[in-house]
Amino acid sequence: MDITKVTDDEKLKLCKWYFMVGFLCLPFVWAVNFCWFFDISFRSKTELNDQQKSIRKYTVLSGIGAFLWLSAAIIWMAVFQRYRAEWGEFADNISFIIPLGKV
Repeated sequence: MDITKVTDDEKLKLCKWYFMVGFLCLPFVWAVNFCWFFDISFRSKTELNDQQKSIRKYTVLSGIGAFLWLSAAIIWMAVFQRYRAEWGEFADNISFIIPLGKV
């Protein structure tokens, strides 16, 4: 789909839909929304109308949401890797693969 051939109303509808879908624990959709509408939101040479201002808002919020999810995932992975052995049975229960250790 070529986003440049769509009307501003349809762009706003699509951008808002992607933003709302991101709340279903799908941060990848927020990242796609941010990348897809970034040029329209920030690199447009024309003066912004109301739809474009709303698109910019949803684009920024999608970027922030994707960044926060990515940050939380990285922090969780670092903490889990660091303290997995100390957490004992709890860590085993939340692990998909349990390392065997040294033989």
